[in-house]
Amino acid sequence: MTALIRVTNDADVDDVVEIIERDGGVVVEDFAAPDTLRGLWDDLGPRLDATMLPEDQFGGTRTKRVNGLFGRTDHLTPVVTHPLYLGPARRIMQKPVRRWVGRYRAEITPSIQIGVTQAVQIMPGESKQPLHRDDTLHLRPHPGPTTRVQLMLAMSDFTADNGATLVIPGSHHWDDERRPRLEEAVPTEMPAGSALVWLGAVWHAGGRNSTDRPRTGLTIGLDLGNIRQEENQYLAVARDKVLAYPQEVQELLGYDLCPPYLGWYEMENPSTWLKQSADRS
Repeated sequence: MTALIRVTNDADVDDVVEIIERDGGVVVEDFAAPDTLRGLWDDLGPRLDATMLPEDQFGGTRTKRVNGLFGRTDHLTPVVTHPLYLGPARRIMQKPVRRWVGRYRAEITPSIQIGVTQAVQIMPGESKQPLHRDDTLHLRPHPGPTTRVQLMLAMSDFTADNGATLVIPGSHHWDDERRPRLEEAVPTEMPAGSALVWLGAVWHAGGRNSTDRPRTGLTIGLDLGNIRQEENQYLAVARDKVLAYPQEVQELLGYDLCPPYLGWYEMENPSTWLKQSADRS
């Protein structure tokens, strides 16, 4: 099976969208600047060190996970707003639909939102994770419209031996009856600072770590705004943390309306409440 295509961090968004829609994913080299990566390690490294190993056959018995990342670090804005992540996510998911509203034919474009955040550290001795599709959470049929675009930022080098994410290119085109096989998956090898961007319908899994060092990655899932977030961002990120982010990130965290009128508070856009909350602080 051929590995996913690699692009530079200044690649054309149109070209990246074409690759992702065809292959299911792409690797972006030098995705995160060195200072961003260093800041993420400073904030999340100690938390990973202090995290106990779980007893979870699906998530891994030798895999550490830290969640609620927008509440634990201030270095995620350039990651989630990177043109080669947010740009393709908007282009792929924010496609207008036409619906009748009374006598009028309205064109409605959904919003997108942060559905999940997690730092994932695969420790030595961990086995391969079962293959899965992340959009299984949305119970959507395949093939069909994309409801998630996912990112995996390599915080350390990803190799075939240390647990690099296994991906089956093109598997987003498969229906729900076709069973994936591990021999169809290829490891996404990439140096620290690079990132894998892939669709929620792509079959993938964490790889086996047969080395003596952990493999650390950071994942963010951007979902359509009209489905429930996998991770409850309203509880995961405290109000003062939300207020410190730029408006675009606040909206991605869920403080926005999904057209035509989903997610309101007191019949208003929740961003209005957030602004009033800031004014009262």
